Amino acid sequence: MGKPTLLIGASPKKERYANKAMHMLMEHGHEVYPYHPKYREVDGQRVYNDFADVPGPVDTVTVYVRPDILEGLLPEISALDPGRVIFNPGTESPDLQRALEAKGIETLQACTLVLLTTKQF
Repeated sequence: MGKPTLLIGASPKKERYANKAMHMLMEHGHEVYPYHPKYREVDGQRVYNDFADVPGPVDTVTVYVRPDILEGLLPEISALDPGRVIFNPGTESPDLQRALEAKGIETLQACTLVLLTTKQF
């Protein structure tokens, strides 16, 4: 099994990169925990509305929301103690990256789809 991955910003809209990433992560054998405060499921996958409900450890958090939304989730992300957080294009936040790195969490500015396609995930 691949890396347990929390996907922040899950979307039922097929054209959204978050939706494409969820499917590609699963295709590559990763356990995906989609997160969104409003949805219950996306394409048959349970969507988590609370980080406390996410089962087991999380290796990677991949971000598909604006920095101002992510900022409010910083305590919950830190509590998960993931190995890394991937800031996908358009989600970059130097302040949030510094805050995570200060807690010993690796951050990357990268595209999850590219990382998967090039076997760097």
